[in-house]
Amino acid sequence: MKHVAPSTVRRLSLYLHTLEACLREGRRTVSSKVLGDAGGATPAQVRKDLSFFGSFGRRGVGYPAAELAAHLRGILGLGGGFRVVLVGAGRLGQALAHFEGFGERGFRIAAVYDADATKVGTRVDGLVVRGVDRLVADLEAQPADIGVIGVPGDAAQAVGDALVRGGVRAILSFAPVHVAVPEGVAVKRVDLSQELDTLAFALRGGSR
Repeated sequence: MKHVAPSTVRRLSLYLHTLEACLREGRRTVSSKVLGDAGGATPAQVRKDLSFFGSFGRRGVGYPAAELAAHLRGILGLGGGFRVVLVGAGRLGQALAHFEGFGERGFRIAAVYDADATKVGTRVDGLVVRGVDRLVADLEAQPADIGVIGVPGDAAQAVGDALVRGGVRAILSFAPVHVAVPEGVAVKRVDLSQELDTLAFALRGGSR
């Protein structure tokens, strides 16, 4: 499989979101400029990104929106029916469980876990919250593709370790700390506080 830079993958995702928005508006073709504006790239960069995977569109006509969207979903591996387990049934976890974007992209939250005994047995988006002590055994019985960490920082590493022991090879972490994993396990960290820091810096005028 070709090596694709993370920055390229991010742009492909933005191109796909733009194509889907255009399709909802009834637009059948989309130019490289429109895609580039959405992905923070030049039209030339858009063409380069897409040419890495094949030949798409016609010069002067644009890209067929529906066809290119389907190709990008395939390139990104979306719609594959990925099984997801969510650890953390607090406010963040509940918000994630209700996030419609998971289902739209082919990710199905199959189980929710928490260490708080008062939450175990309650329901989150129709799923009964299980005790986190069951996580590894459950994963061994029913493997999952992705583990989502929605717990406080001091518990994140232990959760990450349990997910790895259970065979999970892709982790999305919302914890405000680094989660160390062995080679072969992919971790994507979403740090909301860090993003707010960058916005605060931008409001100050950047490097001023």
